[in-house]
Amino acid sequence: MTLPEAVGLLLSFLVRLITGAQGHWHGSVPTAEQRIYFANHQSHLDWVLIWCALPAELRARTRPIAAKDYWTSNRLRHWITREVFNAVYVDRHRTEDQDPLEPLVAALRNGDSLVIFPEGTRGHLDEPQPFKSGLYHLAQQFPEVQLIPAWIDNVQRVMPKGEVVPVPILCSVTFGAPMQLLPGEDKRAFLERAREAVIALRRIERAA
Repeated sequence: MTLPEAVGLLLSFLVRLITGAQGHWHGSVPTAEQRIYFANHQSHLDWVLIWCALPAELRARTRPIAAKDYWTSNRLRHWITREVFNAVYVDRHRTEDQDPLEPLVAALRNGDSLVIFPEGTRGHLDEPQPFKSGLYHLAQQFPEVQLIPAWIDNVQRVMPKGEVVPVPILCSVTFGAPMQLLPGEDKRAFLERAREAVIALRRIERAA
């Protein structure tokens, strides 16, 4: 076992110990198909929680999107996100001529699955903010890739914005039915439908 694999197992154990990291599947099952998992975003732990909620055999080809300026700001964060999670870094301070989707497109062309947060930034409210256009453009370019909505519950209470020490709270990730961009569907309609698919999972989770 390599050092990154050992650290990944340790981090998975710790996250499950602190949060439970329960994965619930409604309308989809955890398979090795190429997918884009898209979810609400309220904490730095969001993508870690999704990664840990996936079966171990899917983690190696499922890559989270990570803000380059934050996750490479020190050597430990950079090593963990690069070597353990194989993160796709996005530059929040890019120049106007840089395509923000370029690293995501490269990962999808490589056959990887992705974990993304279409809000673009962490929110403070219970409902997701309006989705930005990146998910729509990826759905256009990769119609064969399944889009799986996910609702992350309670993680904002584990590590609220501005905090660095996690608090043990039971969390869950609810994965929904796959969706695709419909023929002729415009950007606004698609993004609102995708956002509603995430919100619907919140209602399912809290009714359970």
